[in-house]
Amino acid sequence: MEVERKYLITQLPADYTSYPYHFIEQGYLSTEPVVRVRREDDTYYLTYKSKGLLAREEYNLPLTEESYHHLVKKADGHILTKKRYLIPVKGSDHLTIELDVFEGMFKGLILAEVEFPSIEEAEHFLPPDWFGEDVTFSGEYQNSRLSRQP
Repeated sequence: MEVERKYLITQLPADYTSYPYHFIEQGYLSTEPVVRVRREDDTYYLTYKSKGLLAREEYNLPLTEESYHHLVKKADGHILTKKRYLIPVKGSDHLTIELDVFEGMFKGLILAEVEFPSIEEAEHFLPPDWFGEDVTFSGEYQNSRLSRQP
């Protein structure tokens, strides 16, 4: 079960580039249900996600580089690219902010996601001051929805 909250970011923290990051490229073979192929640095996988906003089932299966390149050509809509910075949540020993700085056609879009071990912890989370609007429940900023934009 994946439990996460998502926030729109309008002002980046000054030190965000000092944190480690992954380069991510992903495309969607289906958006209902969500079936995604992703390259994260030199790792490739296929992901299935059930419906849901705050919490949903998620399954990842490894792919070879060759399989990824074959499948991503079959993706519907846009291929998303972004750098994902991994920033520890201050005051927590187990939470990480995944700061997604989009590139390509979505350049300028910045989202932050925080994954939680439980729905209760997600509901009680107090975001840092630099986080903007909580867009968890709008669905507007789900990557699968972004991939379908005109």
